[in-house]
Amino acid sequence: MPSPTKPVRRSLGQRLVDAAVDRIYKLPPPAGDYTVTRDVRIPMRDGAVLLADHLAPDGPASGTVLVRLPYGFGTATTALSGSPFATRGYHVVLARCRGTFGSGGEFEPFTSEVDDAADTVAWLRGQPWFDGRFATYGGSYGAFTQWALLMDPPPELATAILQIAPHDMSGTMYPGGGFALDTALSWSDQVVHQEQPASWAKLSRVVTRRRRRTGAMAGLPVADSIDELTAGRAPWYRQWATHRDRADPYWSPMRLGPALDRVRVPVLLQTGWQDLFLEQTLEQYRTLRGRGVRVAMTVGPWTHVGSMVKGSSTTLPEALDWLAEHLARTGERTRPEAVRVHVTGADRWLDLPQWPPPAVDRVLHPLPGGGLGATPAPAGAPPATFTFDPADPTPTVGGRLLGVPEGGYTDDTALATRADVLTFTGPVLTESLEVLGAPVVELAHTSDNPHTDLFVRISEVGPSGASRNVTEAFLRLDPHTPADPVRLRLDDIAHRFTPGSRIRLVVAGGSFPRFDRNLGTGQDPATSTDLAPSHRAIDLSASRVILPVRA
Repeated sequence: MPSPTKPVRRSLGQRLVDAAVDRIYKLPPPAGDYTVTRDVRIPMRDGAVLLADHLAPDGPASGTVLVRLPYGFGTATTALSGSPFATRGYHVVLARCRGTFGSGGEFEPFTSEVDDAADTVAWLRGQPWFDGRFATYGGSYGAFTQWALLMDPPPELATAILQIAPHDMSGTMYPGGGFALDTALSWSDQVVHQEQPASWAKLSRVVTRRRRRTGAMAGLPVADSIDELTAGRAPWYRQWATHRDRADPYWSPMRLGPALDRVRVPVLLQTGWQDLFLEQTLEQYRTLRGRGVRVAMTVGPWTHVGSMVKGSSTTLPEALDWLAEHLARTGERTRPEAVRVHVTGADRWLDLPQWPPPAVDRVLHPLPGGGLGATPAPAGAPPATFTFDPADPTPTVGGRLLGVPEGGYTDDTALATRADVLTFTGPVLTESLEVLGAPVVELAHTSDNPHTDLFVRISEVGPSGASRNVTEAFLRLDPHTPADPVRLRLDDIAHRFTPGSRIRLVVAGGSFPRFDRNLGTGQDPATSTDLAPSHRAIDLSASRVILPVRA
């Protein structure tokens, strides 16, 4: 393990990248320079030693910002996660999670972060430059490590800034009851190979990544599908794929819901409508607001990766303002309201005192012939039918994926042409319709096979006939207690349907590979290879769409 270096000035390369970040994201002028001490050693209670870089500002400091990640801190990561704070008067600790980039111990994702976070703060208390106040910052895994610290909030913590933030990995891996195949496999492949040195082999992996991952996701059984891709170096993936009961003790270290009830400091949440963890961020907001904790939330039009790239022009200036107010205590409150959301379809930002705002339900009904109208289909109307075949599963097109550019908002017109998809499209809108909140779809659904999933989506069809996804939901149905009707709560949105467009409801039996396909047999979906189709029927007279329209 390397020894700590002596403090040195940031390199010319770092200066250039830092300046580019400041310019691209329109950050306020830096207050000064900083020095870097690399490979600082942080002891853990089990004897492991983790490594960190310490960025020390010139002159008096206004507190410390702690960032904990498993992805290392190269020039670009430092420019986004460290330099904006160090050049504006904060000490910054960029800590590498255990088992990654030189830190000791074994990397077992998400399982040791509660203890490691607490031990990192214990080390921080003993540093001569620490003034007794710090903030946490980071996105994705770096937000999970913040919730891990908040399982037992230290008194020195002044505030937390959490971006695209999960707090419950069982929910991440089983949203709606299906295994998040794309997320689990893509992330595991990335992490296993992230420390591979630059070479032609690494370049080849990047170029062929999409093809290789697509092949692996198609493999059965699901628990074995990653082995060739990672040469068996992602043992956690099999654990995720086989522990399908979210109440299983296996998930206990990765379920940090109690932290939502323990945090007392001001919290800033930042996410995107197309982020993997959108629903968990909204749960965090609702819980903290309900407890009376000072919480603010920003939701942009971004995907998971886009939140950290395109979104930084919004989130980084917000973070600096938040730190000035709550850590340095030199800034004033700059947010006009607690909630700031981007209204897609209108391309504008909206400030609100809370989320969701008051709304009035607009009810639409699927109709025979593929229409979507204000009046229900008559009783006795013929059902709409389709067949889901796991041998040729309905594909994922856009949505809250980890993969880029596959995820996010995209043209999903091709879905309407598939025989295993039902679509119901409304009339041309004569005036705009602004939907703020979570739409609901209720389907009177039956199947000749009890082992089924449902996937629903609302899209906007433009004047040209091309459609674009807006919001969606997935649910793995319980074969023992079927619901009638099935109620699906779609992702929260702030979206304006524009005049001249039409609203479309999409219904399918899955969305692969965002979710693993339902094999249709009732056998263990992690270890089985047998497949059985399901023939579905939707009673249109008892089905509907509920849109929360802005009051």
